[in-house]
Amino acid sequence: QVQLVESGGGLVQAGGSLRLSCAASGRTFSRYAMGWFRQAPGKEREFVAAISRSGVGTFHADSVKGRFTVSRDNAKNTVYLQMNSLKPEDSAVYYCAAATGVAAATGATINDNDYDYWGQGTQVTVSS
Repeated sequence: QVQLVESGGGLVQAGGSLRLSCAASGRTFSRYAMGWFRQAPGKEREFVAAISRSGVGTFHADSVKGRFTVSRDNAKNTVYLQMNSLKPEDSAVYYCAAATGVAAATGATINDNDYDYWGQGTQVTVSS
């Protein structure tokens, strides 16, 4: 069992930055590929970014590429999402998730059905 706790959300003006953190419980964090997803009101949950167990492989949605960066620190059991040049359309609840079934150390998945554990989410609101 893995517990994930996100933090770092808040209200920011367009063009600003936020860094989200997701702290994981347990001693097996380095075994999980991690992902970030978001869901805005009235919209389906969408993939934002993912990172492999090793941290070598990273993947970002086209909508955030060049503005968001996913990273992880396995020694701290934490995954991060650095968000720069924020836009109002980035406003959503952001969730981190852990996937246990990604075999390759450099692999990750963008499919939310592949993730086994989810955090409670953190709200990000970008004002125009």
